[in-house]
Amino acid sequence: MYPKNKGKVTRPALLTEVVRKMVSLKGGADPFVCVAEELALVEHSLNRAIRSQECTLTEIASHLINGGGKRIRPMVTLLAFKVFGGKRIEDAVDIATAIELIHTATLLHDDIIDGAETRRGKESAYKKYGLKNTLVAGDFLFIKGFEFAGKFDEIVVQWTADACAHLTEGEILQGHFSRNADVAVEDYLKIVERKTASLFQTGARVGTYLAGAGPSVVEEMAQYGLNFGIAFQIIDDILDVVGHRELLGKPTGIDLRDGNPSIPIILALKEGHPAVWEAFQYPFAAEEKIQEAIRVIGQSSAIEKARSLSQSYAERALQSAKRLPPSRYQKGLENLVQLIVEREF
Repeated sequence: MYPKNKGKVTRPALLTEVVRKMVSLKGGADPFVCVAEELALVEHSLNRAIRSQECTLTEIASHLINGGGKRIRPMVTLLAFKVFGGKRIEDAVDIATAIELIHTATLLHDDIIDGAETRRGKESAYKKYGLKNTLVAGDFLFIKGFEFAGKFDEIVVQWTADACAHLTEGEILQGHFSRNADVAVEDYLKIVERKTASLFQTGARVGTYLAGAGPSVVEEMAQYGLNFGIAFQIIDDILDVVGHRELLGKPTGIDLRDGNPSIPIILALKEGHPAVWEAFQYPFAAEEKIQEAIRVIGQSSAIEKARSLSQSYAERALQSAKRLPPSRYQKGLENLVQLIVEREF
């Protein structure tokens, strides 16, 4: 069912960007190289999973699955499995596939909620295929995700279901604070823990569990995933302000336009910048107002503070990784944190 070297997997763009930095990585362990064969199997599994008797579902799912995703969630899952000497690679591939399918489903639904026109540098599924088809395709991918996760015992199924519940709670919480200038950093962290970090946490937790590690170690890896996921999202939010469109594959300022309470916006609001308050508070703000707010945030101390916050969560993830048994996979988990906080898209 899982033939070795089934096709080739292209190095994710994130790691192409930073391959020049590999000499500075601890132990020289490229996290992508550490699990390249397993990631190739995940790619094969993903493309097999999205086949449907209704070609529209396959087309929409493929539009996003094969649209240049970084595959960081499967990578965390696979590294967690390998660092503890997991042997049944098909188990790791199945749960990594489930995590990525669930993540992709949330992206389809997010694009509907946000009315997004682009995703990963091209037309979004919502824009290309319409609301109804994209909504159903998201449901299709959730179901397919549980087709893989449901192969395991009750504990794994419950952890996966909990992660999905957290995703929906995070979305509702984010909506509650949409265009709400009273949003606090603590509110933001609750949103991110649920909406972004929950899948990283679950992938790390389940990967470790399936490798046969004990409960305390499983929870240590869950903390790695949680803190890694928070650091990851903070950098995403920073890049929405100071990133380059050609690298990001999407315009900057999306959070301002959509009224999403990202961390640079929250910190800039706390500094009392009127331009940011106006662009964030009012729907359909003129484009010049958005651009002025982006400029103000970029020149304020909000970006530096946000980077510092990301680094603090990255350091927590690193501390968890440093407690693991020494190996190339352990170094890969450490280095993945470094690559995430230094990325430019």
